[in-house]
Amino acid sequence: MEVVGKIIQVLPEQSGVGRNGNPWKLQGYVLETFDQYPRKVHFEVFGEERIKQNPCGLDQVVTVSFDIESREFNGRWYTSIRAWKIQQGDMTQAAAQPAAQPAVQPAQAAPVQEAAPANVDPFDATAGEGTSDLPF
Repeated sequence: MEVVGKIIQVLPEQSGVGRNGNPWKLQGYVLETFDQYPRKVHFEVFGEERIKQNPCGLDQVVTVSFDIESREFNGRWYTSIRAWKIQQGDMTQAAAQPAAQPAVQPAQAAPVQEAAPANVDPFDATAGEGTSDLPF
């Protein structure tokens, strides 16, 4: 999945040691979308190498490719958005613009009806008999 937006917050890097004794690093960001109703999305980049490959700065426009994962702990569910690729720069500028409003087409003029001959009374029910397509 992908989301396009602007980085509005860079969270402090977290690190630790896993159960197996291996060190880990996690960098979090908050992105705001360019939708009509902007949404804030918290996502994480996990792993020192991936953090180095995908640096993000404040106010930078990015396209984030991510996976969503949920896990249960003590009867509660937690969901995380893990980024696996972040594209930066001008290539996202076009996609980052707010969704364009549909172009309003000018109203088309109604078809011009031919004027009734000047000598015909428009309220006369017998005028123009035979030219009507009505069944009665």
